[in-house]
Amino acid sequence: MYLLQAPQVLELQTFTTMPESFRRHERSVWADANRGGMPTDSFLEGPVFDAAGNLYVCDIPFGRTFRIDPAGAWTQVAEYDGEPNGMKFIDAHTLLVTDYKNGLMRVDVQTGRVTPHLQRRNTESFKGVNDLVLDAQGNIYFTDQGQTGLHDPSGRLYRLRPSGQLDLLLSNVPSPNGVALSADGKVLYLAVTRGNCVWRVPLLADGSVAKVSQFFTSYGPSGPDGLAVDMQGRLLVANPGLGYVWVLNPRAEPVMVLRGPAGASITNVAFGGPDRSTLFVTDSTHGNVLMHPLDTPGVVLHVLPCGGGR
Repeated sequence: MYLLQAPQVLELQTFTTMPESFRRHERSVWADANRGGMPTDSFLEGPVFDAAGNLYVCDIPFGRTFRIDPAGAWTQVAEYDGEPNGMKFIDAHTLLVTDYKNGLMRVDVQTGRVTPHLQRRNTESFKGVNDLVLDAQGNIYFTDQGQTGLHDPSGRLYRLRPSGQLDLLLSNVPSPNGVALSADGKVLYLAVTRGNCVWRVPLLADGSVAKVSQFFTSYGPSGPDGLAVDMQGRLLVANPGLGYVWVLNPRAEPVMVLRGPAGASITNVAFGGPDRSTLFVTDSTHGNVLMHPLDTPGVVLHVLPCGGGR
């Protein structure tokens, strides 16, 4: 990678740490498969804010959802038999969750009730869904990652329409992970973790995709994960293998690197704070949420029209 100008390097600061009372010092099937059997007391993902400024995160191995208030205090919202990963609000009180084990699930953040939204496609289970984003028309774009990679480039990108129609947009992705939409909704950015890159997916007026390209190429042991877009059109890319957040201009040039502490696994990002200009970051290996103020707010995330009941 040749850069005309070196990116600004800034250090992420700790916003809050999972209290010891919530840490599970026990073995999990998820950690055996995904962390090489390493002791894993939690693995945070899916950061998203509600309208009141509370941050929600999930804990993949133990099927939990937490609410973190603006002062950094934690409350457990839900726990169930699942492996939640990405989360977005579809109305004021309902999270839609990409659950590796169960498909798309709903979490009522007021009651903690967890219910199915879409668990299978034509009675076939998903490989293992990972992340999602909604557009202004109520379409839900989500990735189906499973254990795919360069050895098996069969990961999938889906669109679930408000009518319930499920469209398979891509089926050849080596580990599709985070997704984010441009401010005008015409381009979807797709993190391709095992390919160590981010794809640019144009969304055409007829509902198809074409001329999908490789927008950004990273390096290191584990590639791009969670994504976000700001109002300048910059793409923010969580890179767990490096412990970075890349801040890319519209030409995919890194203009800033937000760096986590040594050993951090930076998995996902969300804009929050009073003006949506503070970036909050999950450091999954340490059970931390990190943060850094930026000069531009993130794009407003969409919800489903009228809650999108199914």
